[in-house]
Amino acid sequence: MVGYSSKVKQDIARWRAAGLIDVKTANALSLDIDRNERRSLSFGAILAMMAALLLAAAILIFVAANWEAIPRLGRVGALFALILAGYVGGAVLKGRDHPAVGEALFIVAAAAFGGSIALVGQMYHLSGDESSALLTWCAGTALAALLLRSGPLTVAAVAIADAWLVVTLFNGFDIFGSTAFPHLFVAIVAILFCLSYWTRSQPARHLALLSLILYAALFAADHDVAQVAVALAVVSAACFAFAVLSPRPVDRIVQLGGRLPLHGLIGFLTGVLLLQLEFSDSDVRGFAVASAVALAGIAVAIVLAGRESRGLRWIAYLGFALELFIIYAVTMQTMLGTAGFFLVAAIILGIVAVAIIRIEKRLGRLAAREVAA
Repeated sequence: MVGYSSKVKQDIARWRAAGLIDVKTANALSLDIDRNERRSLSFGAILAMMAALLLAAAILIFVAANWEAIPRLGRVGALFALILAGYVGGAVLKGRDHPAVGEALFIVAAAAFGGSIALVGQMYHLSGDESSALLTWCAGTALAALLLRSGPLTVAAVAIADAWLVVTLFNGFDIFGSTAFPHLFVAIVAILFCLSYWTRSQPARHLALLSLILYAALFAADHDVAQVAVALAVVSAACFAFAVLSPRPVDRIVQLGGRLPLHGLIGFLTGVLLLQLEFSDSDVRGFAVASAVALAGIAVAIVLAGRESRGLRWIAYLGFALELFIIYAVTMQTMLGTAGFFLVAAIILGIVAVAIIRIEKRLGRLAAREVAA
């Protein structure tokens, strides 16, 4: 955030020197940047969250270790007292302009609530499994986030939903066993995504989109890889296109700070990677087509959005390196075949690059004419 703020302030100074904005506007813009920078997540807040998680783990482990020595009524009372103290104390501190410590106490209370579900269920021999406990924990954390308008609790609720998805799917250690696929996860993530607007939690929205990509990948592995992977790649590419072609209207809706193209690229690469893995042993032509599409998609993403987003460039570079590794691993039986594929891919990417460069130059000339007119 510091680098971004410094860059914008330099641009404001340049605009002011060029006469594009007046002094009052420049000061107002600089003040707005400072205010938003102070609201960003600081290193101290991160340490407070980590300390809160460690404290919650220590308390729950201590209670579990002395579980039999504590009277039953004392056990329940201690657990509920811990939850109440975390939520009420966090709300008081947050209201007194100590948001980092307050949110940390919220996390302690949420962790205590999750531990209480397991310990109380064990104490009273309540029926249920890990999936039901995680779903209850997720619902309770989401409700607390709603009432307390807490962004970190919203993030925690999404993370617990992810854990519920994995535990439900893997059914203990029986990977993709007889358990029906938990499509309820999509509705849960949609609710939490909407909740993130109320709690003003942009990280929760980012995590929710990544969770949907994880859901699609697991669904593809459990069902039809080709169909689901193609759908994931197409939908992700469409999201990327909308975010790049209409950035302001799209970001006004999703409110991701202009980072929706990153999720689009991640989803696209995930879908294509699933196709490559599916075709690697049975369909050489399909693998070649999927690999060419992946490389072309990476190049287009860098050209269209890489200039404005360092994160997208890094994702594209990592995706490109992963593609080279996969292509070599699949075609390593013949060095000539690998070299031939790289040659064809280089020619295709070169043609695409020349076409995009010419289009950009033409659009630049048209924009210059419009400004001059």
